[in-house]
Amino acid sequence: MAEAFKFELVSPERLLVSEEVQSVVIPSAEGEMTVLAKHAPVMTTIKPGVVTVKSVSGQEERYVVFGGFADILPSGCTLLAESATAVKDIDRADLARRIQEAREDAADAKDDEGKTRAEAFLAQLTTLEGAILPA
Repeated sequence: MAEAFKFELVSPERLLVSEEVQSVVIPSAEGEMTVLAKHAPVMTTIKPGVVTVKSVSGQEERYVVFGGFADILPSGCTLLAESATAVKDIDRADLARRIQEAREDAADAKDDEGKTRAEAFLAQLTTLEGAILPA
């Protein structure tokens, strides 16, 4: 059995997770990262995606995050999310609203850099929608 470590998932609204876990998969800006006990120290930004938390009992919980950053230390991991919700609590209408806002941001961008950022965020949201919601 994998060694346990402390994981916390915090959003501006509330503390979603604070427990000893076996592993956490996070959607870092560099790609998906699996965090285990005694991980090398890393701080990374988080892109919109799904965080998978495997508890000490072996059960998995999934959470959708919309940006933020993770502080990973050998003793634990803290993920501070701009917004976070359990996958089981996802509201299809809220996700559709976020996608529509991202489309509008891309259309209203004043320069190429802003348009590129908005289009990348829109692509992440639509990929996320496909990954967590049934058709």
